[in-house]
Formats: sequence, C-alpha cells, structure tokens
Amino acid sequence: MLSMVATGSTGAREGPLNREPAVHELIKSFLTPISIAYDRNHGPIPQLSASTHKVQVNGLVPSPQVFDISRLQSMPQHTVICALQCAGNRRHTMRTTLKEVQGIDWGDAAIMNCSWRGPLLADVLAEAGLTEQDKIVESVDKANGVAVASAADAENKQHLVFTTRAQETENDDNYSVSIPLARALDRKAEAILALEVNGGPLTPEHGAPVRVIVPGVAGARSVKWVEEITVSNNESKGFYQQFDYKVLPPEVTTSEEAKKHWESTPSLQAMPVNSVIAVPESGSMVQLGLDGKIDVTGYALPGGDGGPVTHVEISVDGGSTWTQAELLQGAGTDEGRWCWCLWTARVPVEKGKPRTVLSRARDQQGVWQEKAPVWNLRGVAYNGYGEAKDLEIV
Repeated sequence: MLSMVATGSTGAREGPLNREPAVHELIKSFLTPISIAYDRNHGPIPQLSASTHKVQVNGLVPSPQVFDISRLQSMPQHTVICALQCAGNRRHTMRTTLKEVQGIDWGDAAIMNCSWRGPLLADVLAEAGLTEQDKIVESVDKANGVAVASAADAENKQHLVFTTRAQETENDDNYSVSIPLARALDRKAEAILALEVNGGPLTPEHGAPVRVIVPGVAGARSVKWVEEITVSNNESKGFYQQFDYKVLPPEVTTSEEAKKHWESTPSLQAMPVNSVIAVPESGSMVQLGLDGKIDVTGYALPGGDGGPVTHVEISVDGGSTWTQAELLQGAGTDEGRWCWCLWTARVPVEKGKPRTVLSRARDQQGVWQEKAPVWNLRGVAYNGYGEAKDLEIV
C-alpha cells in the first residue's frame, strides 16, 4: 500500500485521508473492493446519519425540492459501472519524467472501478421541474436578475453546482464544484446520486449517505456527502472549481504566476484516454519464460465520453513496434463505456537490464493515448504511455 497523509483515529478524522493501494493489488478484480479503493479528501471525514441527511435542489428550477434518503431510495434506481479517478492520478510520473509539479504524489492507483447505484440526476432534476434539455426554465436568478429561456440555449454556461458543508476543507469552509447542466440532464451520460456501491451501502470515506457520481469526469466533480444541488447561470465559485483541478498553461511554473491564469483556464471535466502497466513493476526482476516472453498486465481507460476501450498495445523497443494486448473485462461493448478495461499481454524481451515496457490505449472514438502530455503545474490529467522501466530480465 502506498499510503498518503492519514490523521485521526476513531469517529470523524481530524484531517484529510489520502491514500492509494498498490497497483498490482488494484487490478486483481474488475470491480474494486471498497476496502482498498483510493481515498481523496480535502478535510476530515464526516459521520452523517442517513435518517436525518437531506439534499436540497434549488436555483434556476421551477419547483425547489428537498430530498431525504428515503425519498431518493423510492425513486427509480439506476446502476452504472464506471471508473472514478483522481485528477492527479499518475502525478508521480509527470513529476519524475517531465519536471516537478505541485500536489500529492499519487502513483498509478488513485482510481477505483465500481458499480454505483442510485437515482439519475436527470430524474432528481425532473422532480424540480427540469425534464429535458429544451425544457423552458421559468425561474429567474434573483441575485443577477437574469431570466433563462431554456437549458439548451444556455448549456455552454449553465452549471449544476454540488455543495457539501459537512467537510470543512483546507482552503474553504465547504466543498463546492460543478458540471455543465446539460451533462446532468442527459440521461445517456448516466450521472447519478449514488446510495450504494458494489451492491452495499456507501462508507463514510466514500460519501455516505449519498454522493454524486459523474462518469467520464474527473473525480473532483463526484461530490461526497452532497447537501445542495443548485442550477446556476455560472459554474461553482468554490475554491476547487476556480483554483484547482485545472490544466494550467505550461508557461505557468509558480503559484504566483498561476494567479493570472486561474480565471481564464477552464475547469477540468473529462479525463483523457490512459493506460497503466501494473505488472511487472518498475525496478523489479522478471523471470523470462521458456518461450522467451514475459507477462504484462494492467488497466486502460477511455477518454471522457469516448468509451469503451478498443485497443491496448505493448512495446518493448521504445515504441518502434507494438504488440496488441488481450482485452479482458470492460472492453468493446456499451457496458464498458465508462469503466476501465483490464488487459494482459505476453511479449518477447531480451535478458538483461535495464529494460522498459510501454503501453498505450485507444478508445472507441479513435483517440490514442499520448506518448507524453504537455506538463502542467498541478500535475493533473497525466496520460503519457504506461511504463514499467528499469526491469531486470533473468
């Protein structure tokens, strides 16, 4: 286990819990057991009661609503299997292969692939009077005095803001982020208010009693312990929407320089196509088989709405030639649109050291994983080739 900062002991933790499992343990199952799933938090873990917790839906809606957990449970339930990953997944690789970045030194396992269940956000919004993208919104943003004609007309600027005040963060007195409203209203996007994970209740660390799940989007937008959902003409003004989780221009190299770019840099939403080699691990000794080959295994992810993964390839000569991997669970069908794909390959490698194995993935939209993305100060959305380096083949 690669463990990050974890403070506190029993009850509510005194500080953020941030940790990830060993990547070779992570890929042992298609669905990630919640007991080993990565944790990313910006403050203490609240212990909330399902019997008293409520979610308010307000803002630019014809009929503001308050949902308790029993009401959410009584609505039609939708199950979606999707990979949820920290925007900083693989930050360590960007830090060590490109140059220094800011943020927690995540390895390759700040990701979980789980089955989530709860009502669609589209159904929740329908209860408040928004039923489809071209539905006329008769409400007025009183703060700004602006009437909105329709969600479709304003989809590029209208956002759905998720807020929890149960967790006071290092940088704000709440956690508030948002996604485009159009995504929440699109039933095919399968965004839900999750009440269950992998067939069981959510745990406090992962958002109990209710959290947002937005498939294909950076995990920062899947708010845990959600208390308020607001339809707005603007994206969230929260710290983690405005001053973090953005791919800053490469010329921004300090926090001071970033101040000039936060406002003009769009918030990270969709995550890029990616792959990771889990076995063998970099720096390890690998026994060559009698056939002169070694086994290579890992996971791959489609980019944003581009799933499922359709190809994973392996190279042992620096990318000059590639061998196609065998795709296992999560590949090639609509059911794999949002989830990861586990894969395996058996490739020939010469004895000796150091040896390097690379991986790259392609999704259904034909987008290939990059050899190396452009560096950014916060080290987010890294999707350079998967790599196992400094191997000794014996």
